Amino acid sequence: MASVNPFNLSDSEEETERRPNESVDKERSPSHGAPGPPPPGNPFSSPAEAEPPTPLLSSNRTSPNGRELPRLRDYFSNPGNFERQQGGTPPAKDQVLGPGGPLNRAGSISTLDSLDFARYSDDGNRESDERVAVLEFELRKAKETIQALRANLTQAAESDVLSQERKNLKSCPEIQEPIRQLEKRALNFLVNEYLLKNGYKLSSITFSDENDDQDFELWDDVGLNIPKPPGLLHLYRNCGNVPPSQRNMVDVSVAVDASELPGNCVASEFSKKPGLSQQQQTEVVQELEYQLGLLSSEKQSLADQIKKLQSEIQTLKRTVSSPPPATLDLSSQKSCHPSSSSNIITSSTDSPSVDNSQTLEGRGVSEAGNGGDPPSKQKASQLQSCNKTHVHFDQPNRKLSPAFQQALLSFCRMCSDSRLGAEVSRIADSEESVMLMLGRCLPHIVPNVLLAKREELIPLILCTACLHPEPKERDQLLHILFNLIKRPDDEQRQMILTGCVAFARHVGPTRVEAELLPQCWEQINHKYPERRLLVAESCGALAPYLPKEIRSSLVLSMLQQMLAEDKADMVREAVVKSLGIIMGYIDDADKYPQGFELMLLSLGDPSERVVNAVHQVFIPAFSAWSTELGNLHVALIPSLLTRIEKLLPQGEHGLDEHKLHIFLSALQSLIPPLFALVLQNAPFTSRATVHADTPAIEVTRFPRPASPLQDIATIIGSREVLSALLQLYDHQLELEGTTGWDSLLWVVNQLLPQLIEIVGRINVTSSTCVHEFSRFFWRLCRTFGKIFTNTKVKPQFQEILRLSEENVDVSAGNGILTKATVPIYATGVLTCYNQEEDRKLLVGFLEDVMTTLSLSHAPLDSLKASFVELGANPAYHELLLTVLWYGVVHTSALVRCTAARMFELLVKGVNETLVAQRVVPALITLSSDPEISVRISTIPAFGTIMETVTQKELQERVKMQLASFLEDPQYQDQHSLHIEIIRTFGRVGPNAEPRFRDEFVLPHLHKLALANNSHAVESKRIDIATQLFEAYSALSCCFISEEVMVNHFLPGLRCLHADMEQLSPEHEVILSSMIKECEIKVENRGMSDAQGSISIASSLVGEDAKTKFLSKMGQLTTSGAMLANVFQRKK
Repeated sequence: MASVNPFNLSDSEEETERRPNESVDKERSPSHGAPGPPPPGNPFSSPAEAEPPTPLLSSNRTSPNGRELPRLRDYFSNPGNFERQQGGTPPAKDQVLGPGGPLNRAGSISTLDSLDFARYSDDGNRESDERVAVLEFELRKAKETIQALRANLTQAAESDVLSQERKNLKSCPEIQEPIRQLEKRALNFLVNEYLLKNGYKLSSITFSDENDDQDFELWDDVGLNIPKPPGLLHLYRNCGNVPPSQRNMVDVSVAVDASELPGNCVASEFSKKPGLSQQQQTEVVQELEYQLGLLSSEKQSLADQIKKLQSEIQTLKRTVSSPPPATLDLSSQKSCHPSSSSNIITSSTDSPSVDNSQTLEGRGVSEAGNGGDPPSKQKASQLQSCNKTHVHFDQPNRKLSPAFQQALLSFCRMCSDSRLGAEVSRIADSEESVMLMLGRCLPHIVPNVLLAKREELIPLILCTACLHPEPKERDQLLHILFNLIKRPDDEQRQMILTGCVAFARHVGPTRVEAELLPQCWEQINHKYPERRLLVAESCGALAPYLPKEIRSSLVLSMLQQMLAEDKADMVREAVVKSLGIIMGYIDDADKYPQGFELMLLSLGDPSERVVNAVHQVFIPAFSAWSTELGNLHVALIPSLLTRIEKLLPQGEHGLDEHKLHIFLSALQSLIPPLFALVLQNAPFTSRATVHADTPAIEVTRFPRPASPLQDIATIIGSREVLSALLQLYDHQLELEGTTGWDSLLWVVNQLLPQLIEIVGRINVTSSTCVHEFSRFFWRLCRTFGKIFTNTKVKPQFQEILRLSEENVDVSAGNGILTKATVPIYATGVLTCYNQEEDRKLLVGFLEDVMTTLSLSHAPLDSLKASFVELGANPAYHELLLTVLWYGVVHTSALVRCTAARMFELLVKGVNETLVAQRVVPALITLSSDPEISVRISTIPAFGTIMETVTQKELQERVKMQLASFLEDPQYQDQHSLHIEIIRTFGRVGPNAEPRFRDEFVLPHLHKLALANNSHAVESKRIDIATQLFEAYSALSCCFISEEVMVNHFLPGLRCLHADMEQLSPEHEVILSSMIKECEIKVENRGMSDAQGSISIASSLVGEDAKTKFLSKMGQLTTSGAMLANVFQRKK
């Protein structure tokens, strides 16, 4: 039967598509013979075939559009026509006779499927089971063929039954055509294919389960000989591009109403009367030629009309280029009456090919020619005049009743019943009505706009909220603005904030307080941090436009609550910045204590970004307010100093370094406003004038500010004014003094002494405190200048330190030199400027401190802190080496010992070139010093070199020097040398090179432990045993080879265990467990080595086999046969 494609649009298209594919359908039919090419000629005529046409083939050729013929239906419904005839008995007449005469039965064509292999076999003795298998196969194929044929016939019958329904549906398009079974299966297949291709695998599985009667992997399951349509995407893209159907062409040729034609009459006529096909084609060609001539004439007339309109446009352009006032008035009047331009409108509508850009261009020229008022004002005036004038329309000269006219216009299908229809049908005629319309429409527009593009609505929402007369609608619009985007990003928040500021500028502080602030208050606890961030940023952005009472009360309280309660770092950061802005606009002095508490609260925030915001925004703004109130040097800075003093402990421990960092960093941020205060209150401020020859400020004059608000030029007002003030400032300090300069005198007489006293009380071993105060003094001195540092700061430190040699008390020592004052003065004051005289002063100070401390037998912690702080900067390495060389060549052995110990601190940060050229030669010089104490002092530095340096030559030189200490007979009884060596080995052994540890450190520790067993002096024996215990404890964590473990580490531990067993029983227990653990390691390693030897032997065998295999592979050519021979088993 003919296939019915459910995706075609008309019956004629189905017939058209069926004809060229008919030959293919014949080849695929199971009832046909061997496949072959389709016969040429007319597809509607009977082909010249060797075999007579079978009934099924006749049905395929003659049935129009899938309709079944009664004759064939009777034939196929009789099963006797499909049974073998016994004895040549012909079928009954009623079985083969029909309305058209007898229907001869064609002989069955043998196919490969239906061949009886037993009949054609040469083997006459084939077993019966083989014949049964062949017959079962043939029966199964026959049943499949019959089932397919029945399905096809069912499809044809279904299309015949629904043909009348299709006609009814065409006449009434509102009724949807019911889906057929074939269409349903085809659509199911396409939908499942679409789901699989686009990654909806779970949906595809569910869809397949719901349609379990269909096989979605095979298209032939849809129907027999049904061509597969394109995919859903292709059908969707081409649904609007439908080619004209053949039936429309037939309608043109015969001038017949399309509604009177049945769905397949054209195909029936062509199939019944194939001789008329050529005649009808000729008529179609003639009719098309006639239509082509009409279209050509119409095209020519339209082209002429276009040229005429273009000439009129050019004439209007020339006329409008210099119009007199009367012409302008006339044009404005014409613009108000549509009837005056009806001719132009008519001509433009009659010719759709006219370019609209030309009309727009002419309109723009006419508007640009109005030289009086601006175009916007002129358009507004014209619009108002047009609105006031009643518009008249031409009425037709007809005698239709109003009811008929109304009923006629009802077919225009206009909709005014819905909300949107009512808005569309009512055009706003004033500003107020436009605002009302926008207020009604925007709440319905916003939810339907993409989130990523909703910021485009902000201007519309703000404009409507500004101008809308109803407060309730304005509140709703602002609520939409703050809820416009679910989680606004940084750019979207900036847009909203910009809109809020524009709104505030337009409406004033009263409406900002009444309309905008409630929106912020509603979202202060929103679940999304981006929305709370918008609230925090809005408070700062709206601060200049709020009433001053609201700034210092409601807004300050909101921000204080968010700072204390919000968990998001970015929200608290925005809160701190907004608080800084509020501090810049607040003028209620009673709020100053609250601002100070907010500063301390924000400084203690655990987030670094919040603390950075405090230093960048809040503190500069708060210090500016303090300066205006006169509280900067009277209250703010002293209160911070008081808090720092309270942190200082009475003893040497217990200082809260974190709080010290908070307060000291706040003081550091107050240095720029303090210097600005000194300049603004100076005696010369009134004389400061900006001249053209005023020198520019050096780039390195001030430290780099943390933010623009800490730039002194910004605080003062401009760089020119600051330059003039600095010139007078240096002159005043150098020549005229500080008389009458109260602010500077407060810095010199109160701030500096209090700071120096605090510095003397902090613990020198706290590297964090030393670093913080050094940075503070460095910024203070750099900000106030070199003259101030040399004349005001350095003298106060020098007076306290008393570095002259005649004042050194060898017996009592100088207590201040052991405090943090030394490293802070050296690193915070003497390093501010890097001139030659400054470097010489720093070198001399360090040399004097080293000499003084050495001769006083004082602790070296302050000198070590200075070396650590300065050694962090490579620019001072040469300077420190110069200081140490001074100690190397000093006449006092105490100073030389101090220099040797300082090398240990410097080695870690100095590059290896300086170590090889400057450090090692100095240490070797000291290692041959006449004083044994000096030689012993070099051992820690040598150990540090072995820990940090990678050059083999340096390591060998150091190893030789250490070996001389251990093996030279003159050092055999040097108890302090042995203690220092053992302590150094325990410190550098875990980090040193493994070879140095295994070959040098552990063997010598074994020797020292063995020698300590026979030591006579018990006190010295226990000292060495304690140091050995510490060294072995540190080295036990390292990887030690089995040989070294057995030969040196375990014997050394056993020797130490023997000492501790007698001298320190508590250590003996730990040593026993260490020895046991090491022995277990050795045993396990031995077992693993035994297993490893087996695996090594097997791996060697495997390597040998692999080598032989690869060598044989390498001898092969590219022949595949030879490659195959490699893997053949030998026989």
